[in-house]
Amino acid sequence: MKRSRFSEAQIIGILKEHAAGMSTPDLCRKHGISDATFYNGRRKYGGMEVADAKRLKALEAENAKLKKMLAEQMMDVATLKEMPGKNF
Repeated sequence: MKRSRFSEAQIIGILKEHAAGMSTPDLCRKHGISDATFYNGRRKYGGMEVADAKRLKALEAENAKLKKMLAEQMMDVATLKEMPGKNF
């Protein structure tokens, strides 16, 4: 996955500038981002504070870890079921 040029705090700061009344094209020009980048940031971080964004990132990391653990457990169960001569 490509690493973002801006941190969550910077993205939220840009969105707050927009909420304060600055136009989208002016914001994009000022910060050197495209319109699509701005709207993607607004979709993901719109209405959030910096603390909320950090919590979201932590929850996403925990979710990825739990999904990996579940996949490993499912592989272990499938392996045990395929073992010949063992009846469970």
